[in-house]
Amino acid sequence: MSKSQTNNATNREFHVWLNNLKRTIISARQKLAATLNSQVLELYWEIGKEIAAKHNTWGSNIVESVAKELNAEFPDMKGFSRRNLYAIRQWFLFYNSKYEFVPRTVAQIPWGHNRLIVSKIKEIDVAEFYVDACLKNGWDRETLEVQIKSFYHLKAGSSLHNFNSTLTEAQSKLAIETIKDPYHFDFLGLQEDALEKAIEDELTKHITKFLLELGKGFAFVGKQYPIEISENDYFLDLLFYHLDLRCFVIIELKSGKFKPEYAGKLNFYLSAVDSQLRKEIDNPSIGILLCKAKDKIEAEYSLRDINKPIGISEYKLTEAIPDDFKTKLPSIEELEKELDNFQNDSSNND
Repeated sequence: MSKSQTNNATNREFHVWLNNLKRTIISARQKLAATLNSQVLELYWEIGKEIAAKHNTWGSNIVESVAKELNAEFPDMKGFSRRNLYAIRQWFLFYNSKYEFVPRTVAQIPWGHNRLIVSKIKEIDVAEFYVDACLKNGWDRETLEVQIKSFYHLKAGSSLHNFNSTLTEAQSKLAIETIKDPYHFDFLGLQEDALEKAIEDELTKHITKFLLELGKGFAFVGKQYPIEISENDYFLDLLFYHLDLRCFVIIELKSGKFKPEYAGKLNFYLSAVDSQLRKEIDNPSIGILLCKAKDKIEAEYSLRDINKPIGISEYKLTEAIPDDFKTKLPSIEELEKELDNFQNDSSNND
């Protein structure tokens, strides 16, 4: 081996060693940050407990007094503002109705996440769902807020599917958790009568928001992805690869109500993808049918004898206005009358 080859080999070994060392340091920093976060939240639990205990005796002014004293005594520490102490008390009272000590999972997410969850969620079980989702998906605070506003806890795992009979137990459980029903595409700005191609085009234009709605792990492969079968060309609406499921995911969009033949066609596509694209390390491909509406019985019957894993979900292009809110909105006639009154008032003022 020449001197240059020896040097190159040494350089490669050095960089491999250095990268491993960097990973060790990053891992240690992450563990240290997690430990520090846990200690801060345990401290907040004790502060919340003490303030809650004295609040009924000394009144609400205790919070402002404590804030002044703690900031004066510990000027280098953050988190002792009047506003944050109120939030700490609220957070403690919320979980203390069920737990004597700060819950282990709750102590693992940042205070900002905790504060957001307690301010938006009223039920402990739902709050714990979002805590677990943060830990599992690595959501930042902005993503958490978006998921809470879109009622993620009501959509997760609610799709009709045949995963239990077509996937392994571990793969089925993860797939069920991954697929939602319904999906909300209101960020597209399309009306309910939009055609499949328009929806598909807008989803790919807004791919970042689309991936956020789909959830963690989806990597976009292509739109109208071509598949050749027996010299005939077929095109998959949307093709993804899921990094956690370790499989291809085909999404077929339908602009109307679910029809049983849609499941058969998607089963056909999945066979093609498994034969042509799937590698040995990949799990069986999964199909998702997105329709504007579905009949539960029809969907269940359609999937009963399908041998490929398929989920059927609905999607919404616009948020429906609740009936009780509709009654509070002015009618067209009322709006026209208000406009006439405004114009008359303006003329009189002139």
